[in-house]
Amino acid sequence: MRLLKKFFRKIREGYLEEMYREAKWMYQYAKKYWASICFYIIAGVFSTGMSLGGSVASKVLIDTVTGVQTGRIGMVIGLMIGMALGNIAAKAVISRISARISVDVQNEIRADIYNKIIYTDWESLHEFRSGDLLNRLSTDVSQVADSVIGWIPSLVTRLVQFIGTFAIIFYYDPVMAGIALLSAPVMLLVSRYLMRRMRIYNKEMREISSDLMSYQNDSFQNIQTVKAFGLMDLFRDRLQKMQVRYRTKMLDYNRFSVYTSSFMSVVGMLVSYICFGWSVYRLWSGYITTGTMIMFLQMASSLSSSFSLLIQVVPSAISAATCAGRLMAVTELKKEEIRDEEGVEALKKVKDEGISVYLSQADVIYKEGNKVLEKGDFQAEKGEIVAVIGPSGEGKTTLVRVLLGLIYPVEGTARLVGKDGASCQISSATRSFFSYVPQGNTIFAGTVAENMRMVKRDATDEEIISALKSGCAWEFVKELPEGINSMIGERGTGISEGQAQRIAIARAVLRDAPVLLLDEATSALDMEIEERVLNNIMKHGKNKTCIVTTHRPSVLSVSDHIYEIRDNRLEQLK
Repeated sequence: MRLLKKFFRKIREGYLEEMYREAKWMYQYAKKYWASICFYIIAGVFSTGMSLGGSVASKVLIDTVTGVQTGRIGMVIGLMIGMALGNIAAKAVISRISARISVDVQNEIRADIYNKIIYTDWESLHEFRSGDLLNRLSTDVSQVADSVIGWIPSLVTRLVQFIGTFAIIFYYDPVMAGIALLSAPVMLLVSRYLMRRMRIYNKEMREISSDLMSYQNDSFQNIQTVKAFGLMDLFRDRLQKMQVRYRTKMLDYNRFSVYTSSFMSVVGMLVSYICFGWSVYRLWSGYITTGTMIMFLQMASSLSSSFSLLIQVVPSAISAATCAGRLMAVTELKKEEIRDEEGVEALKKVKDEGISVYLSQADVIYKEGNKVLEKGDFQAEKGEIVAVIGPSGEGKTTLVRVLLGLIYPVEGTARLVGKDGASCQISSATRSFFSYVPQGNTIFAGTVAENMRMVKRDATDEEIISALKSGCAWEFVKELPEGINSMIGERGTGISEGQAQRIAIARAVLRDAPVLLLDEATSALDMEIEERVLNNIMKHGKNKTCIVTTHRPSVLSVSDHIYEIRDNRLEQLK
Protein backbone atom coordinates (compact mmCIF):
# COMPACT_ATOMS: atom_id res chain seq x y z
CA MET A 1 0.00 0.00 0.00
CA ARG A 2 2.85 2.32 0.91
CA LEU A 3 4.53 1.66 -2.47
CA LEU A 4 1.30 2.45 -4.31
CA LYS A 5 0.94 5.74 -2.42
CA LYS A 6 4.52 6.65 -3.25
CA PHE A 7 4.03 5.74 -6.90
CA PHE A 8 0.93 7.92 -7.23
CA ARG A 9 2.66 10.78 -5.38
CA LYS A 10 5.46 10.67 -7.95
CA ILE A 11 2.89 10.85 -10.73
CA ARG A 12 1.21 13.87 -9.09
CA GLU A 13 4.58 15.59 -8.77
CA GLY A 14 5.09 15.13 -12.50
CA TYR A 15 8.14 12.87 -12.10
CA LEU A 16 7.06 10.35 -14.73
CA GLU A 17 5.78 13.04 -17.05
CA GLU A 18 9.09 14.85 -16.77
CA MET A 19 11.06 11.71 -17.65
CA TYR A 20 8.72 11.01 -20.55
CA ARG A 21 9.29 14.51 -21.95
CA GLU A 22 13.04 14.10 -21.60
CA ALA A 23 13.01 10.67 -23.27
CA LYS A 24 10.79 11.94 -26.09
CA TRP A 25 13.13 14.88 -26.65
CA MET A 26 16.17 12.58 -26.79
CA TYR A 27 14.72 10.16 -29.28
CA GLN A 28 13.72 12.82 -31.77
CA TYR A 29 17.41 12.64 -32.73
CA ALA A 30 17.28 8.86 -33.21
CA LYS A 31 14.63 8.89 -35.95
CA LYS A 32 17.03 9.11 -38.88
CA TYR A 33 19.22 6.36 -37.42
CA TRP A 34 16.55 3.70 -36.89
CA ALA A 35 17.96 1.44 -39.61
CA SER A 36 21.43 1.52 -38.05
CA ILE A 37 20.01 1.07 -34.56
CA CYS A 38 18.00 -1.96 -35.70
CA PHE A 39 21.13 -3.43 -37.27
CA TYR A 40 22.93 -2.67 -34.02
CA ILE A 41 20.24 -4.63 -32.12
CA ILE A 42 20.47 -7.57 -34.54
CA ALA A 43 24.25 -7.64 -34.17
CA GLY A 44 23.90 -7.52 -30.37
CA VAL A 45 21.39 -10.39 -30.35
CA PHE A 46 23.65 -12.36 -32.72
CA SER A 47 26.62 -11.79 -30.40
CA THR A 48 24.57 -12.96 -27.42
CA GLY A 49 23.46 -16.05 -29.36
CA MET A 50 27.08 -16.88 -30.24
CA SER A 51 28.08 -16.52 -26.58
CA LEU A 52 25.26 -18.79 -25.38
CA GLY A 53 25.93 -21.27 -28.16
CA GLY A 54 29.60 -21.35 -27.19
CA SER A 55 28.68 -22.26 -23.60
CA VAL A 56 26.48 -25.13 -24.79
CA ALA A 57 29.21 -26.27 -27.21
CA SER A 58 31.77 -26.33 -24.38
CA LYS A 59 29.40 -28.55 -22.38
CA VAL A 60 29.10 -30.95 -25.33
CA LEU A 61 32.89 -30.96 -25.79
CA ILE A 62 33.57 -31.83 -22.15
CA ASP A 63 30.94 -34.56 -22.13
CA THR A 64 32.38 -35.98 -25.37
CA VAL A 65 35.94 -35.96 -24.01
CA THR A 66 34.85 -37.65 -20.75
CA GLY A 67 32.90 -40.28 -22.70
CA VAL A 68 29.49 -39.35 -21.40
CA GLN A 69 28.26 -38.89 -24.94
CA THR A 70 29.61 -39.63 -28.39
CA GLY A 71 30.35 -37.20 -31.15
CA ARG A 72 33.02 -35.66 -33.29
CA ILE A 73 35.35 -33.65 -31.11
CA GLY A 74 36.84 -31.82 -34.08
CA MET A 75 33.43 -30.67 -35.25
CA VAL A 76 32.52 -29.42 -31.78
CA ILE A 77 35.82 -27.57 -31.46
CA GLY A 78 35.28 -26.05 -34.89
CA LEU A 79 31.80 -24.98 -33.87
CA MET A 80 33.16 -23.37 -30.70
CA ILE A 81 35.82 -21.49 -32.62
CA GLY A 82 33.27 -20.38 -35.23
CA MET A 83 30.94 -19.07 -32.53
CA ALA A 84 33.79 -17.28 -30.77
CA LEU A 85 34.85 -15.64 -34.03
CA GLY A 86 31.23 -14.74 -34.78
CA ASN A 87 30.96 -13.14 -31.36
CA ILE A 88 34.14 -11.13 -31.97
CA ALA A 89 32.92 -10.03 -35.40
CA ALA A 90 29.52 -9.01 -34.02
CA LYS A 91 31.16 -6.96 -31.26
CA ALA A 92 33.43 -5.28 -33.80
CA VAL A 93 30.42 -4.36 -35.93
CA ILE A 94 28.60 -3.05 -32.85
CA SER A 95 31.61 -0.97 -31.85
CA ARG A 96 31.95 0.50 -35.33
CA ILE A 97 28.26 1.28 -35.71
CA SER A 98 27.94 2.76 -32.23
CA ALA A 99 31.02 4.97 -32.76
CA ARG A 100 29.70 6.30 -36.07
CA ILE A 101 26.18 6.98 -34.83
CA SER A 102 27.47 8.45 -31.55
CA VAL A 103 29.63 10.99 -33.38
CA ASP A 104 26.82 11.88 -35.78
CA VAL A 105 24.25 12.28 -33.00
CA GLN A 106 26.67 14.26 -30.83
CA ASN A 107 27.41 16.63 -33.69
CA GLU A 108 23.73 17.01 -34.52
CA ILE A 109 22.62 17.69 -30.95
CA ARG A 110 25.58 19.98 -30.26
CA ALA A 111 24.97 21.97 -33.45
CA ASP A 112 21.26 22.18 -32.66
CA ILE A 113 21.84 23.37 -29.07
CA TYR A 114 24.54 25.80 -30.19
CA ASN A 115 22.21 27.19 -32.84
CA LYS A 116 19.42 27.64 -30.31
CA ILE A 117 21.78 29.41 -27.89
CA ILE A 118 22.96 31.78 -30.61
CA TYR A 119 19.37 32.74 -31.47
CA THR A 120 18.09 32.91 -27.89
CA ASP A 121 16.75 36.17 -26.51
CA TRP A 122 19.67 38.13 -25.06
CA GLU A 123 18.18 38.69 -21.60
CA SER A 124 16.98 35.10 -21.28
CA LEU A 125 20.43 33.78 -22.14
CA HIS A 126 21.93 35.64 -19.20
CA GLU A 127 20.22 33.21 -16.84
CA PHE A 128 23.16 30.89 -17.55
CA ARG A 129 26.88 31.39 -17.05
CA SER A 130 29.08 30.70 -20.04
CA GLY A 131 30.86 27.81 -18.29
CA ASP A 132 27.53 26.17 -17.53
CA LEU A 133 26.53 26.42 -21.19
CA LEU A 134 29.88 24.92 -22.23
CA ASN A 135 29.38 22.03 -19.80
CA ARG A 136 25.94 21.33 -21.20
CA LEU A 137 27.28 21.49 -24.75
CA SER A 138 30.07 19.01 -24.00
CA THR A 139 29.34 16.56 -21.17
CA ASP A 140 25.54 16.55 -21.29
CA VAL A 141 25.40 16.24 -25.07
CA SER A 142 27.87 13.31 -25.03
CA GLN A 143 25.84 11.40 -22.47
CA VAL A 144 22.56 12.00 -24.27
CA ALA A 145 24.08 10.92 -27.60
CA ASP A 146 25.42 7.69 -26.07
CA SER A 147 22.02 6.97 -24.57
CA VAL A 148 20.18 7.69 -27.83
CA ILE A 149 22.06 4.91 -29.62
CA GLY A 150 22.70 2.63 -26.67
CA TRP A 151 19.68 2.47 -24.42
CA ILE A 152 17.23 0.45 -26.55
CA PRO A 153 19.91 -1.86 -28.06
CA SER A 154 21.33 -2.51 -24.58
CA LEU A 155 17.88 -3.19 -23.17
CA VAL A 156 17.01 -5.63 -25.98
CA THR A 157 20.40 -7.39 -25.97
CA ARG A 158 20.53 -7.84 -22.20
CA LEU A 159 16.92 -8.99 -22.14
CA VAL A 160 17.70 -11.62 -24.82
CA GLN A 161 20.80 -12.66 -22.89
CA PHE A 162 18.79 -13.04 -19.68
CA ILE A 163 15.92 -14.95 -21.29
CA GLY A 164 18.25 -17.17 -23.32
CA THR A 165 20.45 -18.03 -20.35
CA PHE A 166 17.45 -18.73 -18.13
CA ALA A 167 15.84 -20.92 -20.81
CA ILE A 168 18.98 -23.06 -21.23
CA ILE A 169 19.42 -23.55 -17.48
CA PHE A 170 15.73 -24.28 -17.04
CA TYR A 171 15.89 -26.86 -19.84
CA TYR A 172 18.59 -28.84 -18.04
CA ASP A 173 17.50 -28.19 -14.43
CA PRO A 174 14.47 -26.06 -13.41
CA VAL A 175 15.60 -26.01 -9.77
CA MET A 176 18.98 -24.62 -10.76
CA ALA A 177 17.23 -21.84 -12.74
CA GLY A 178 15.27 -20.85 -9.67
CA ILE A 179 18.39 -20.82 -7.48
CA ALA A 180 20.26 -18.64 -9.99
CA LEU A 181 17.47 -16.05 -9.73
CA LEU A 182 17.58 -15.82 -5.92
CA SER A 183 19.32 -12.45 -6.12
CA ALA A 184 16.67 -10.94 -8.43
CA PRO A 185 14.23 -9.71 -5.72
CA VAL A 186 17.09 -8.14 -3.77
CA MET A 187 18.40 -6.42 -6.90
CA LEU A 188 14.97 -5.05 -7.69
CA LEU A 189 14.56 -3.60 -4.20
CA VAL A 190 18.03 -2.07 -4.18
CA SER A 191 17.64 -0.72 -7.71
CA ARG A 192 14.52 1.22 -6.73
CA TYR A 193 16.49 3.06 -4.06
CA LEU A 194 19.49 3.36 -6.37
CA MET A 195 17.42 4.95 -9.16
CA ARG A 196 16.01 7.60 -6.84
CA ARG A 197 19.41 8.49 -5.40
CA MET A 198 20.98 8.34 -8.85
CA ARG A 199 18.78 11.11 -10.23
CA ILE A 200 19.47 13.33 -7.23
CA TYR A 201 23.22 12.81 -7.41
CA ASN A 202 23.25 13.33 -11.18
CA LYS A 203 21.59 16.72 -10.91
CA GLU A 204 23.85 17.83 -8.07
CA MET A 205 27.03 16.66 -9.78
CA ARG A 206 26.06 18.36 -13.06
CA GLU A 207 25.42 21.63 -11.24
CA ILE A 208 28.74 21.49 -9.38
CA SER A 209 30.58 20.59 -12.57
CA SER A 210 28.97 23.54 -14.35
CA ASP A 211 29.96 25.88 -11.51
CA LEU A 212 33.56 24.68 -11.75
CA MET A 213 33.69 25.15 -15.51
CA SER A 214 32.09 28.59 -15.26
CA TYR A 215 34.55 29.70 -12.61
CA GLN A 216 37.56 28.52 -14.60
CA ASN A 217 36.20 30.12 -17.79
CA ASP A 218 35.69 33.45 -15.98
CA SER A 219 39.23 33.24 -14.59
CA PHE A 220 40.80 32.65 -17.99
CA GLN A 221 38.70 35.36 -19.67
CA ASN A 222 39.88 37.87 -17.07
CA ILE A 223 43.40 36.57 -16.52
CA GLN A 224 44.92 40.02 -17.12
CA THR A 225 42.82 41.56 -14.34
CA VAL A 226 43.59 38.64 -12.03
CA LYS A 227 47.31 39.14 -12.54
CA ALA A 228 47.14 42.95 -12.44
CA PHE A 229 45.57 42.92 -8.97
CA GLY A 230 47.68 40.02 -7.75
CA LEU A 231 44.58 37.88 -7.22
CA MET A 232 46.17 34.57 -8.19
CA ASP A 233 46.13 33.22 -4.63
CA LEU A 234 42.53 34.36 -4.11
CA PHE A 235 41.32 32.64 -7.28
CA ARG A 236 43.34 29.53 -6.48
CA ASP A 237 41.80 29.36 -2.98
CA ARG A 238 38.30 29.83 -4.37
CA LEU A 239 38.86 27.04 -6.86
CA GLN A 240 40.09 24.77 -4.09
CA LYS A 241 36.94 25.50 -2.06
CA MET A 242 34.80 24.58 -5.04
CA GLN A 243 36.87 21.43 -5.52
CA VAL A 244 36.29 20.51 -1.86
CA ARG A 245 32.55 20.81 -2.50
CA TYR A 246 32.91 18.67 -5.62
CA ARG A 247 35.06 16.14 -3.75
CA THR A 248 32.58 15.92 -0.86
CA LYS A 249 29.64 15.26 -3.17
CA MET A 250 31.63 12.80 -5.30
CA LEU A 251 32.77 10.85 -2.23
CA ASP A 252 29.21 10.82 -0.87
CA TYR A 253 28.08 9.24 -4.11
CA ASN A 254 31.07 6.90 -4.10
CA ARG A 255 30.30 5.76 -0.54
CA PHE A 256 26.71 5.13 -1.51
CA SER A 257 27.87 3.16 -4.58
CA VAL A 258 30.44 1.17 -2.61
CA TYR A 259 27.92 0.16 0.05
CA THR A 260 25.37 -0.76 -2.59
CA SER A 261 27.79 -2.71 -4.79
CA SER A 262 29.34 -4.46 -1.78
CA PHE A 263 25.95 -5.58 -0.60
CA MET A 264 25.06 -6.81 -4.07
CA SER A 265 28.41 -8.59 -4.33
CA VAL A 266 27.74 -10.45 -1.09
CA VAL A 267 24.29 -11.45 -2.36
CA GLY A 268 25.80 -12.57 -5.67
CA MET A 269 28.53 -14.52 -3.89
CA LEU A 270 25.97 -16.36 -1.72
CA VAL A 271 23.91 -17.21 -4.81
CA SER A 272 27.06 -18.44 -6.60
CA TYR A 273 27.99 -20.69 -3.65
CA ILE A 274 24.46 -22.09 -3.52
CA CYS A 275 24.57 -22.74 -7.27
CA PHE A 276 27.98 -24.38 -6.92
CA GLY A 277 26.77 -26.56 -4.04
CA TRP A 278 23.65 -27.59 -5.94
CA SER A 279 25.72 -28.40 -9.04
CA VAL A 280 28.12 -30.55 -7.02
CA TYR A 281 25.20 -32.37 -5.43
CA ARG A 282 23.56 -32.98 -8.82
CA LEU A 283 26.86 -34.21 -10.26
CA TRP A 284 27.44 -36.52 -7.23
CA SER A 285 23.91 -37.88 -7.53
CA GLY A 286 24.47 -38.56 -11.21
CA TYR A 287 21.68 -36.24 -12.37
CA ILE A 288 23.99 -34.05 -14.46
CA THR A 289 27.30 -34.50 -16.26
CA THR A 290 30.58 -32.69 -15.67
CA GLY A 291 30.01 -30.64 -18.81
CA THR A 292 26.55 -29.66 -17.61
CA MET A 293 27.95 -28.64 -14.20
CA ILE A 294 30.57 -26.37 -15.79
CA MET A 295 27.94 -24.90 -18.07
CA PHE A 296 25.65 -24.32 -15.05
CA LEU A 297 28.38 -22.45 -13.21
CA GLN A 298 29.10 -20.29 -16.23
CA MET A 299 25.49 -19.56 -16.96
CA ALA A 300 24.46 -19.00 -13.36
CA SER A 301 27.00 -16.22 -13.18
CA SER A 302 25.91 -14.97 -16.60
CA LEU A 303 22.23 -15.02 -15.56
CA SER A 304 22.94 -12.99 -12.43
CA SER A 305 25.14 -10.49 -14.28
CA SER A 306 22.69 -10.13 -17.18
CA PHE A 307 19.87 -9.42 -14.75
CA SER A 308 22.06 -6.91 -12.94
CA LEU A 309 22.99 -5.23 -16.24
CA LEU A 310 19.32 -5.21 -17.21
CA ILE A 311 18.51 -3.37 -14.00
CA GLN A 312 21.41 -0.94 -14.55
CA VAL A 313 19.98 0.13 -17.90
CA VAL A 314 17.37 2.12 -16.00
CA PRO A 315 19.79 4.23 -13.89
CA SER A 316 21.86 4.98 -17.00
CA ALA A 317 18.67 6.07 -18.76
CA ILE A 318 17.83 8.27 -15.77
CA SER A 319 21.28 9.84 -15.95
CA ALA A 320 20.81 10.57 -19.65
CA ALA A 321 17.32 11.94 -19.00
CA THR A 322 18.81 14.31 -16.41
CA CYS A 323 21.26 15.58 -19.03
CA ALA A 324 18.44 15.88 -21.56
CA GLY A 325 16.48 17.97 -19.07
CA ARG A 326 19.43 20.34 -18.71
CA LEU A 327 19.68 20.69 -22.49
CA MET A 328 15.92 21.19 -22.81
CA ALA A 329 16.13 24.05 -20.32
CA VAL A 330 18.35 25.85 -22.84
CA THR A 331 16.28 25.01 -25.91
CA GLU A 332 13.08 26.19 -24.25
CA LEU A 333 14.40 29.68 -23.61
CA LYS A 334 12.62 32.55 -25.32
CA LYS A 335 13.80 33.14 -28.87
CA GLU A 336 14.66 36.51 -30.33
CA GLU A 337 11.75 38.49 -31.67
CA ILE A 338 11.52 39.43 -35.33
CA ARG A 339 9.18 42.36 -35.72
CA ASP A 340 7.73 44.25 -38.65
CA GLU A 341 9.24 42.08 -41.40
CA GLU A 342 7.46 44.00 -44.15
CA GLY A 343 8.90 47.26 -42.91
CA VAL A 344 12.39 45.72 -42.74
CA GLU A 345 12.16 44.57 -46.35
CA ALA A 346 10.95 48.00 -47.46
CA LEU A 347 13.83 49.69 -45.65
CA LYS A 348 16.41 47.36 -47.23
CA LYS A 349 15.48 48.75 -50.65
CA VAL A 350 16.43 52.31 -49.67
CA LYS A 351 19.16 51.72 -47.09
CA ASP A 352 21.91 53.09 -49.36
CA GLU A 353 20.21 56.49 -49.18
CA GLY A 354 20.77 56.56 -45.42
CA ILE A 355 18.78 55.64 -42.33
CA SER A 356 17.71 57.76 -39.35
CA VAL A 357 17.18 56.41 -35.83
CA TYR A 358 14.30 57.48 -33.56
CA LEU A 359 13.23 56.68 -30.02
CA SER A 360 9.96 58.12 -28.79
CA GLN A 361 8.82 58.08 -25.14
CA ALA A 362 10.77 54.87 -24.61
CA ASP A 363 10.76 53.13 -21.22
CA VAL A 364 13.49 50.49 -20.83
CA ILE A 365 13.33 48.06 -17.91
CA TYR A 366 15.43 44.92 -17.47
CA LYS A 367 13.84 41.64 -16.39
CA GLU A 368 15.18 42.11 -12.88
CA GLY A 369 13.02 45.24 -12.63
CA ASN A 370 15.88 47.73 -13.01
CA LYS A 371 14.55 50.78 -14.87
CA VAL A 372 17.26 52.36 -17.03
CA LEU A 373 15.37 54.76 -19.28
CA GLU A 374 12.10 56.61 -18.75
CA LYS A 375 10.18 58.48 -21.48
CA GLY A 376 13.33 58.69 -23.57
CA ASP A 377 13.34 60.63 -26.86
CA PHE A 378 16.28 60.28 -29.23
CA GLN A 379 16.98 61.27 -32.82
CA ALA A 380 19.97 60.60 -35.09
CA GLU A 381 19.57 61.70 -38.69
CA LYS A 382 21.51 60.28 -41.63
CA GLY A 383 24.89 61.95 -42.14
CA GLU A 384 25.13 63.03 -38.47
CA ILE A 385 27.44 62.15 -35.62
CA VAL A 386 25.39 61.96 -32.43
CA ALA A 387 27.16 61.58 -29.08
CA VAL A 388 25.61 60.08 -25.95
CA ILE A 389 27.25 60.97 -22.64
CA GLY A 390 26.55 60.32 -19.01
CA PRO A 391 28.07 58.83 -15.85
CA SER A 392 29.16 55.21 -15.94
CA GLY A 393 26.29 52.79 -15.32
CA GLU A 394 23.56 55.27 -16.20
CA GLY A 395 22.44 53.48 -19.38
CA LYS A 396 24.60 54.41 -22.38
CA THR A 397 25.32 50.76 -23.23
CA THR A 398 21.67 49.92 -22.55
CA LEU A 399 20.68 52.44 -25.23
CA VAL A 400 23.01 50.67 -27.66
CA ARG A 401 21.36 47.34 -26.78
CA VAL A 402 17.97 48.82 -27.57
CA LEU A 403 19.25 50.00 -30.95
CA LEU A 404 20.66 46.52 -31.66
CA GLY A 405 17.35 44.83 -30.81
CA LEU A 406 18.82 42.97 -27.84
CA ILE A 407 16.24 44.44 -25.47
CA TYR A 408 12.97 46.25 -26.23
CA PRO A 409 11.23 49.26 -24.71
CA VAL A 410 8.30 48.19 -22.54
CA GLU A 411 6.61 51.45 -23.52
CA GLY A 412 7.16 53.85 -26.41
CA THR A 413 8.77 53.06 -29.76
CA ALA A 414 12.18 52.50 -31.33
CA ARG A 415 12.21 52.85 -35.12
CA LEU A 416 14.43 53.20 -38.14
CA VAL A 417 13.32 55.55 -40.92
CA GLY A 418 14.62 55.74 -44.49
CA LYS A 419 13.87 57.54 -47.72
CA ASP A 420 10.26 58.15 -48.78
CA GLY A 421 8.94 57.30 -45.34
CA ALA A 422 10.07 53.65 -45.33
CA SER A 423 10.35 52.62 -41.70
CA CYS A 424 10.26 49.64 -39.33
CA GLN A 425 10.44 48.76 -35.65
CA ILE A 426 13.87 48.02 -34.26
CA SER A 427 14.30 44.31 -33.50
CA SER A 428 16.74 41.47 -34.12
CA ALA A 429 15.79 41.72 -37.82
CA THR A 430 17.21 45.25 -38.13
CA ARG A 431 20.80 44.47 -37.06
CA SER A 432 21.82 44.24 -40.71
CA PHE A 433 21.46 48.05 -40.81
CA PHE A 434 24.10 48.51 -38.09
CA SER A 435 27.86 48.26 -37.77
CA TYR A 436 28.86 47.92 -34.13
CA VAL A 437 32.07 48.46 -32.19
CA PRO A 438 31.57 47.53 -28.53
CA GLN A 439 33.60 48.38 -25.47
CA GLY A 440 36.71 46.36 -24.75
CA ASN A 441 38.64 43.91 -26.88
CA THR A 442 36.46 42.02 -29.37
CA ILE A 443 39.16 40.44 -31.53
CA PHE A 444 38.90 36.69 -32.12
CA ALA A 445 41.74 34.22 -32.44
CA GLY A 446 42.76 33.99 -36.09
CA THR A 447 44.29 36.20 -38.75
CA VAL A 448 43.54 39.88 -39.24
CA ALA A 449 41.80 38.99 -42.52
CA GLU A 450 39.66 36.31 -40.84
CA ASN A 451 38.56 38.83 -38.20
CA MET A 452 37.66 41.32 -40.90
CA ARG A 453 35.81 38.85 -43.13
CA MET A 454 33.48 37.89 -40.28
CA VAL A 455 31.30 40.82 -41.31
CA LYS A 456 31.77 40.43 -45.06
CA ARG A 457 32.73 36.92 -46.12
CA ASP A 458 33.51 37.74 -49.73
CA ALA A 459 35.65 40.82 -48.97
CA THR A 460 38.73 41.12 -51.17
CA ASP A 461 42.16 41.88 -49.76
CA GLU A 462 41.90 45.36 -51.29
CA GLU A 463 38.60 46.02 -49.50
CA ILE A 464 40.08 44.83 -46.21
CA ILE A 465 43.12 47.09 -46.60
CA SER A 466 40.88 50.04 -47.49
CA ALA A 467 38.78 49.49 -44.34
CA LEU A 468 41.95 49.13 -42.23
CA LYS A 469 43.12 52.48 -43.59
CA SER A 470 39.81 54.08 -42.62
CA GLY A 471 40.22 52.70 -39.11
CA CYS A 472 43.85 53.91 -38.99
CA ALA A 473 44.90 50.27 -38.53
CA TRP A 474 46.75 49.66 -41.79
CA GLU A 475 49.79 51.59 -40.57
CA PHE A 476 50.61 48.86 -38.04
CA VAL A 477 49.01 45.85 -39.78
CA LYS A 478 51.27 46.29 -42.81
CA GLU A 479 54.28 45.98 -40.47
CA LEU A 480 53.13 42.60 -39.14
CA PRO A 481 55.11 39.56 -40.45
CA GLU A 482 52.37 38.48 -42.89
CA GLY A 483 50.28 41.63 -43.10
CA ILE A 484 46.56 40.93 -43.05
CA ASN A 485 47.32 37.19 -42.89
CA SER A 486 49.19 37.54 -39.61
CA MET A 487 47.80 35.55 -36.66
CA ILE A 488 46.31 37.27 -33.63
CA GLY A 489 45.75 35.43 -30.37
CA GLU A 490 42.53 35.09 -28.38
CA ARG A 491 41.13 38.48 -27.33
CA GLY A 492 43.79 40.23 -29.41
CA THR A 493 46.86 38.73 -27.78
CA GLY A 494 49.95 40.08 -29.54
CA ILE A 495 48.61 43.57 -30.24
CA SER A 496 47.80 46.53 -28.00
CA GLU A 497 44.33 47.55 -26.82
CA GLY A 498 44.43 50.59 -29.10
CA GLN A 499 45.41 48.45 -32.09
CA ALA A 500 42.63 45.97 -31.30
CA GLN A 501 40.14 48.85 -31.18
CA ARG A 502 41.30 50.16 -34.55
CA ILE A 503 40.89 46.71 -36.15
CA ALA A 504 37.40 46.47 -34.62
CA ILE A 505 36.52 49.90 -36.04
CA ALA A 506 37.91 48.89 -39.45
CA ARG A 507 35.78 45.75 -39.31
CA ALA A 508 32.69 47.88 -38.71
CA VAL A 509 33.68 50.11 -41.66
CA LEU A 510 34.07 47.04 -43.88
CA ARG A 511 30.51 45.97 -43.03
CA ASP A 512 29.41 49.22 -44.67
CA ALA A 513 26.07 49.45 -42.85
CA PRO A 514 23.96 52.65 -42.84
CA VAL A 515 24.29 53.14 -39.05
CA LEU A 516 27.53 52.90 -37.09
CA LEU A 517 27.41 52.35 -33.32
CA LEU A 518 30.56 53.11 -31.34
CA ASP A 519 30.19 52.17 -27.66
CA GLU A 520 33.22 53.79 -25.99
CA ALA A 521 35.02 52.39 -29.03
CA THR A 522 37.74 55.08 -29.15
CA SER A 523 38.62 55.00 -25.44
CA ALA A 524 42.03 53.39 -26.07
CA LEU A 525 42.98 55.78 -28.89
CA ASP A 526 44.90 59.02 -28.52
CA MET A 527 43.10 62.20 -29.52
CA GLU A 528 44.86 62.58 -32.87
CA ILE A 529 44.04 59.04 -34.05
CA GLU A 530 40.51 59.32 -32.65
CA GLU A 531 39.84 62.46 -34.71
CA ARG A 532 41.30 60.87 -37.84
CA VAL A 533 39.20 57.73 -37.35
CA LEU A 534 35.94 59.71 -36.95
CA ASN A 535 36.69 61.85 -39.99
CA ASN A 536 37.53 58.76 -42.07
CA ILE A 537 34.31 57.06 -41.00
CA MET A 538 32.16 59.97 -42.10
CA LYS A 539 34.07 60.33 -45.38
CA HIS A 540 33.57 56.62 -46.08
CA GLY A 541 29.86 57.24 -46.63
CA LYS A 542 28.16 60.62 -46.71
CA ASN A 543 24.79 59.18 -45.71
CA LYS A 544 26.01 57.22 -42.72
CA THR A 545 24.58 57.80 -39.28
CA CYS A 546 27.15 57.57 -36.46
CA ILE A 547 26.08 57.15 -32.83
CA VAL A 548 28.87 57.33 -30.25
CA THR A 549 28.71 56.73 -26.49
CA THR A 550 31.67 58.46 -24.94
CA HIS A 551 33.24 60.35 -22.05
CA ARG A 552 35.76 62.16 -24.24
CA PRO A 553 35.41 65.89 -25.05
CA SER A 554 37.28 65.39 -28.34
CA VAL A 555 34.35 63.38 -29.71
CA LEU A 556 31.86 65.98 -28.56
CA SER A 557 33.56 68.70 -30.57
CA VAL A 558 32.84 66.92 -33.86
CA SER A 559 29.33 65.79 -32.91
CA ASP A 560 26.23 67.32 -34.51
CA HIS A 561 24.10 66.55 -31.46
CA ILE A 562 24.78 65.51 -27.87
CA TYR A 563 22.46 63.56 -25.56
CA GLU A 564 22.97 62.91 -21.88
CA ILE A 565 21.62 59.99 -19.84
CA ARG A 566 21.29 60.77 -16.15
CA ASP A 567 18.81 59.57 -13.51
CA ASN A 568 16.91 57.47 -16.09
CA ARG A 569 16.34 60.50 -18.30
CA LEU A 570 17.63 61.02 -21.86
CA GLU A 571 18.00 64.74 -22.61
CA GLN A 572 19.39 66.58 -25.63
CA LEU A 573 22.15 69.05 -24.74
CA LYS A 574 23.04 70.17 -28.25
